Amino acid sequence: MNGFLGEYEATLDLKGRFLLPASLKKQIAEDDNNQFIINRGFEKCLTLYPIKSWEPIFKEIKKLNDFDPKVRAFRRYFLNGATMLELDSAGRLLIPANLKEHAGLEKDIVLVSAVNKIEVWDKTKYQQFFETFSPETFSSLANEVMNPNRDKQDS
Repeated sequence: MNGFLGEYEATLDLKGRFLLPASLKKQIAEDDNNQFIINRGFEKCLTLYPIKSWEPIFKEIKKLNDFDPKVRAFRRYFLNGATMLELDSAGRLLIPANLKEHAGLEKDIVLVSAVNKIEVWDKTKYQQFFETFSPETFSSLANEVMNPNRDKQDS
């Protein structure tokens, strides 16, 4: 399977490191060499990309037109703070202080599978996100996003 499944809790130590759970580590391709890119997520979380998931995204970003102000703004925001990480000998990753602050990460975090990447959330913020999401809202969203005729309806 190409991608991740699961939701895992972890704890940041005083230096901002966390142990990558073994069951999540098993899902990472061996040719990723324990290298990751971490950057800001679209919500108040961080996004952790195994290097092989990051490379095609970065390749597409490099192709974008520098003369377009929207491209420049997108690049600045998306790449702002993007940092390469490597697992240390104990299997931990160190979250840079600026990214830790951006996502409001303090001690308890949740690692959330997001297809080809992993979202890193403050545990309390992650729980609050789901408390505001009703089953009806989720059902409506699923219907809208997963409907194969969605694009045809918008025309």
